[in-house]
Amino acid sequence: MEEKKLTYKDIPWGYPLCFNNECAEKGRCMHYQAMLLSPKDRHSGSAVFPTAWQDGTCKCFREKRLVQKAWGFRKLYDNVPKWQKAEARSCVRSYFSGGCGPYYRVHNGENTISPKQQEEIMKIIAQFGSTEGIRFDHYVTDWDF
Repeated sequence: MEEKKLTYKDIPWGYPLCFNNECAEKGRCMHYQAMLLSPKDRHSGSAVFPTAWQDGTCKCFREKRLVQKAWGFRKLYDNVPKWQKAEARSCVRSYFSGGCGPYYRVHNGENTISPKQQEEIMKIIAQFGSTEGIRFDHYVTDWDF
């Protein structure tokens, strides 16, 4: 699946960079790869501290990999009984814990959700009906930060 090339603009704002040149996992770690792509005129920002390296492993290791992220909720409520749709929608909105804004940013494709978030939202929907055949509206392959 790793056909997409990681670029600096893919890296989320504030993502911690790693400068541990001695790390055995640096070729597979998103934090180190992000540092390699960082512009040379960048002089400050978030970083992975040397104390993350303990007992031969890094506590902040994040594998460089692509995943299927999703967005859009139009089909999500198809198996929810009509009389429970408002409550189901409210529960999914509450999952984002930032009011309606984050919910609608994912609903309209401004933001995407990770596979773990997809799974957690499906658990919420399962409380109201079957999740058989239920999918998010759109899927995109993207980096797992």
